[in-house]
Amino acid sequence: MSEKNNKPIHGQWSSRWVFILAATGSAVGLGNIWKFPYIAGEYGGGAFVLIYLVCVAAIGIPIMMAEVMLGRRGRRSPINTMRALAKSEGRHGIWSWIGWMGVAAGFFILSYYSVIAGWALAYVFRTASGALQVTDSVTVKNIFGELVSDPEKLLAWHTVFMVMTMIVVARGVKHGLEKAVRLLMPALLILLLVLDGYALNSGHFGEAVDFLFTPDFSKLTGGAVLTAMGHAFFTLSLGMGAIMMYGSYLPEDASIATTSITISIADTGVALLAGLAIFPIVFAFPELEAGAGPGLIFQTLPLAFAQMPGGQFFGTLFFVLIVVAAWTSSISLVEPAVAWLVENHGMSRIMAAVWVGLAIWTLGIATIMSFSSWAFEFNFLGTVKQNGIFDLLDILTANIMLPLGGMLIAIFAGWMMKVKHSKDELAIGNETGYQIWLFLIKFVAPVLVFIVILNLFGVIG
Repeated sequence: MSEKNNKPIHGQWSSRWVFILAATGSAVGLGNIWKFPYIAGEYGGGAFVLIYLVCVAAIGIPIMMAEVMLGRRGRRSPINTMRALAKSEGRHGIWSWIGWMGVAAGFFILSYYSVIAGWALAYVFRTASGALQVTDSVTVKNIFGELVSDPEKLLAWHTVFMVMTMIVVARGVKHGLEKAVRLLMPALLILLLVLDGYALNSGHFGEAVDFLFTPDFSKLTGGAVLTAMGHAFFTLSLGMGAIMMYGSYLPEDASIATTSITISIADTGVALLAGLAIFPIVFAFPELEAGAGPGLIFQTLPLAFAQMPGGQFFGTLFFVLIVVAAWTSSISLVEPAVAWLVENHGMSRIMAAVWVGLAIWTLGIATIMSFSSWAFEFNFLGTVKQNGIFDLLDILTANIMLPLGGMLIAIFAGWMMKVKHSKDELAIGNETGYQIWLFLIKFVAPVLVFIVILNLFGVIG
């Protein structure tokens, strides 16, 4: 392929705004609504948020632009895109492994992501039925413990969520992915705003605003900076093939720079709105901790909702919000693998979706059993992990595959591609803007992501 392939194989988004909705849906997931609030709470709020925003600008946006650019230039699944682009740039075919790593990462992530989304599905019904209307923290903790240690219940919810995901993917770009994001993303925003309105009346909204937006640099540690850097990278769905795949459906006349910046702002906005919905509720009860860790969503918040007026209704809405966010992310995680099967094995989208869905569902059973009979402990860089295969998959993807994939995307876009090609595809229209991007993608982003990798493996920090 000597020039870019302008004909999308699988279809095309009907507009730039649909791409923004889809890519934002991919980026907005459990990381925004589940992880961001508790790590912001853990590292003191405002100062952490400020560093996080700087990292989104310095790492997230440049790498997202690079990944979208590669996707649109190749117009294929990530594997075939990277193989074709390496050839067109006169580079070794080994660069196609960026695509393989991204597709594999999405596959592995969805196998356990679906199980966690299943927890949220279960909590929608448990909250709606009043089963979580208890004010005893021990009881709430036991309810969660009983759910995750029951393989049959987890398998049922995992199955429901995987079926929801594969139905959307099987219907294709226009009738599946596009229709889903047109419906789900506005619904997600409405749910967030309703929950923020509810939090506004808790009497502690101002306290939450101060916590999130008033920097206290005395609480900022080196570990907090590195965590902010890592989360800025992971929350945008970079390095897992999803953004590259969605970029391949982007219309030719859409600005990659503008759309990438818009997506990053929207993703960050959702994380902040989630914090503004969660922290007023937590601050309303002095015994609850803002930095309560992963249990914030499934143990701390149900306890708070149970003690608040209208808590049963708004608690149900909150878990519906989590399911919607997980759903929009899950369809992007599986799309690259489905597209590759269609391209390389001549399958229909329905058959490709069935086979990929079954494979991911099967691997998900290992995660389910990791919380009961297959649980085993192991030490990872000084931290004891207790949930066996689930923890291994999480470490493999989050600590190795995603940052490595993102760093290699930056290196390929900045160092391997001809300037003429990247400039032509990005079409920034401003030489200064292009040079800023090129500097960030060649020097800043790869170095910072490499620092994140070193920190994750305990080399620094």
